[in-house]
Amino acid sequence: MPQTVADEAPAAPVAEAPRPIWWRAVDLRVGVVPVPVFVLIVMLTAFFVARDKVPSDILMNMALLAAGGFACAELGKRLPIIRNIGAAAIFATFIPSFLVYAHILPTPVTASITSFTKSSNFLYLFISCIIVGSILGMDRRVLVGGFLKIFVPLLLGSLAAGVVGCAVGTALGLGLHHTLFRIVVPIMAGGVGEGALPLSMGYAAISHQAQGAIFAEVLPSVMLGSLTAIIFSGLLNALGKRRPHLTGEGRLQEGEVDLIAVVDETSPVRLPVETIAAAAILAVTLYLAGSAGQALTGFPAPVALLFLTVLLKLGRLLPPELEQGAHAVYRFFRVAVTYPLLFAIGVAMTPWEKLIAAFNAPTLITIVATVATLMGTGFALARLLKMYPIDVAIVNACHSGQGGTGDVAILSAANRMSLMPFAQIATRIGGAITVTLALIAFRMWGG
Repeated sequence: MPQTVADEAPAAPVAEAPRPIWWRAVDLRVGVVPVPVFVLIVMLTAFFVARDKVPSDILMNMALLAAGGFACAELGKRLPIIRNIGAAAIFATFIPSFLVYAHILPTPVTASITSFTKSSNFLYLFISCIIVGSILGMDRRVLVGGFLKIFVPLLLGSLAAGVVGCAVGTALGLGLHHTLFRIVVPIMAGGVGEGALPLSMGYAAISHQAQGAIFAEVLPSVMLGSLTAIIFSGLLNALGKRRPHLTGEGRLQEGEVDLIAVVDETSPVRLPVETIAAAAILAVTLYLAGSAGQALTGFPAPVALLFLTVLLKLGRLLPPELEQGAHAVYRFFRVAVTYPLLFAIGVAMTPWEKLIAAFNAPTLITIVATVATLMGTGFALARLLKMYPIDVAIVNACHSGQGGTGDVAILSAANRMSLMPFAQIATRIGGAITVTLALIAFRMWGG
C-alpha cells in the first residue's frame, strides 16, 4: 500500500551551517558601519592626512562622518545613566567640537568636513527629507489641529521663560538689561544664522557698537541653551519610558495615529525603489521651491517647505504610494544620517571656545531656568489642550535650540524626529518673532 503524506515521518531539521568568521566580523557594527569597514575608513583617512590632502567631496565625507558620528554615538549609548538622557546626540555633537578645539582632529580632516558641510547644504537636505516624510506620514485629520494648537504652549512658554529668566538673572546680579538682551532673547532667537547673527547686527546698529563683539557675547547663550534643551529632552524621553501615559512617542495629540504603518519596520510590504527615489526627489524639489520663495519674499525656506508639504497632504494631491515612499526616506535619514550630520555640525558649526565662555554660575543658572520654564510651561498646558505633555515640552525645547542644528540634536536625544515639522515652527517662526520684538524693545530701551 503506498505511503500517504500523512504517514510520512516529519523531516529532521536541517542544521544551519555556521557563518564564516569573516561574515561574523562584518556582522559587528559601529552604528550602521561594519567594523572591518570602520577600520578601513580610519586607515584611509590616515593615508590622506599623511599626504596632507583629505578630499572635501561627498565620497570622503560620507565615510568620515559615518565613522566619526556613529563612533561618538555608540560611546554615548554605552555609558551608564547618561545614555538615557540623550548622550548619543550630545557626544556626536560636542566631542568633535572639543577635538577641533584641542587640535586632536587633524587639520586636513577638519578642513574637509567644514568645507563639505558648508558648501553641500547637508543640513537642509536632512531637514527636507525629515519634514516631508514625517508630514506625509501624519494623520491628516489632526494635522491642522496640531499646527494650530502648538502655538498656544509655544507663546505662553516663551512669555513665562522670559519673565522667569529675567527675574533669575537680575536676582543673581547680571542686571535686567544684560539678562534680557544677552541671555534670554538669544536663547529663543532661533539659532545662530537666523537668530544670533541678525540679533547682533541689530544691536550693533542701534547701539553703535562692534557687531563682532556683540555676536561673541550672545553666541554662548545660544549654544548653552541648546545643550540644556538637549539634556532636558533626553530626560523627558527617559520619563516617557516610565510614564507612557505622558507621551505620544512622537505624536502631539491624543488619538493621533500613523497612517503609514505599511512601511513600518514590522510590515511585510516592500515599496519599489523607484517610488522611494521619487519621494526623495520630491523632498528636494519642495525645498528648492521654498528657497525660491525665500529669495522673493524673505520667508524662511524650511517653513515654506513645511507649508507646501502640508498643502499637498491636506489636498490629497499625492498618491498613497508616494506618501509611503516619503516616509521610507524619512526613516532612512533618521537611522543612517542623524549622527553623521551631528558630527559634521560639531566640527563645522559648534566652536568649543564659545560654549565654555559662558561657564559661570549666574549665566548657567539663568539659562537653565529659562529653558526649564519654556519646556515646563508646555508640559503643564498640554493636558488642557488634549496633547501629550512630553512631546509638547520637546517641541517647546526646540524654541531654545541652536536653529536647525539644534532641532536635529534635540529631537535625536528625545528619539522623536517625527516632530521636526513642529520643531521648525518653534525655531523659525518663534525665532523670527523673538528677534523682531527684541530689536523693537532694544531700540525703545535706548540700546
